[in-house]
Amino acid sequence: MDQRGAKASKHRVAVLVPCYNEEPTIADVVRSFRDALPAAQIYVYDNNSTDLTVQRAREAGAIVRTEMRQGKGNVVRRMFADIDADTYVLVDGDNTYHAPSARAMVQKLIGERLDMVVGSRLTASDDSAFRRGHRFGNRLLTAFVALLFGRSFTDILSGYRVFSRRFVKSFPALAAGFETETELTIHALELRMPVAEIVTPYGVRPDGSQSKLHTYSDGLRILMTIVKLFKEERPLAFFSILCAVLSLSALVLTYPLLLTYLETGLVPRIPTAILATGLVLLAFLSLASGLILDTVTHGRHELKRLAYLSIAAADESRDARHGIDGESGIGIEDAESVDVSTLGYTSVRRNG
Repeated sequence: MDQRGAKASKHRVAVLVPCYNEEPTIADVVRSFRDALPAAQIYVYDNNSTDLTVQRAREAGAIVRTEMRQGKGNVVRRMFADIDADTYVLVDGDNTYHAPSARAMVQKLIGERLDMVVGSRLTASDDSAFRRGHRFGNRLLTAFVALLFGRSFTDILSGYRVFSRRFVKSFPALAAGFETETELTIHALELRMPVAEIVTPYGVRPDGSQSKLHTYSDGLRILMTIVKLFKEERPLAFFSILCAVLSLSALVLTYPLLLTYLETGLVPRIPTAILATGLVLLAFLSLASGLILDTVTHGRHELKRLAYLSIAAADESRDARHGIDGESGIGIEDAESVDVSTLGYTSVRRNG
């Protein structure tokens, strides 16, 4: 092997596949990603499956491990903690994501020195690939994140992503379930990481494979996660909105009392006056809480940023020789010259 090939083999790509009862599809997923990224290590993390998922994954050549805590977020937390690599590909085990797109996503991550590339499904698939209400719900939640955090992706719930080592090892992974995709997105936005999207094909689940996502319950959990993260990441804005709502409520209650007082000099509804006073006090307490927590959050953001920066970025001179297949040596020098549109994908770059 020449020097370039030796350097290329050092760039470690890990494909991470969280699984729960994916017996009909997991073998195809492992084989398709093995074809797309021949030098990658493929890890399947089983989440208490009751079928033959583990056996099928092992037969296909994957490294199989187990996470006992139920929920995709718990599995992602364990995978990110356990696996050491330079580039990480996260994909579901339901065989709906387009494995050949992984090569373009990895090339884009390395070539443009990004921290996350998301495989967006919404403009590259037909409605039959989504269960009823899922496309609308995804767009609604994506718009909500854009409203609260100022900018966003087109598909915040995509389970198909490529990460840098810096992203993975600085990600706190607090979510337990399907809300982990939202947490991944907001983590990138809040730290202003360099990120991008590539539109990828999205297929229908094969016969015998069932979605684990519950439209209403999981949708509500994702919505609550967005609100919770808004409170934690933008406390001044959150508590200012609460202050405005409380102040407006107090004003509505006070207005008729003020008119009566101006006409008669009396305040006949004392309980209403006390309620309005209490609402005003709560409004000012909310504003004060927002100001204090904003200072705390600023310090926390600094610590998170420092933790992110403490993880060494890939060395440019080394990365220039790294490959993603160990054979052809396609690295940064080649990746920067790749026209992704010729591969059939649309690319959208978003910088923090």
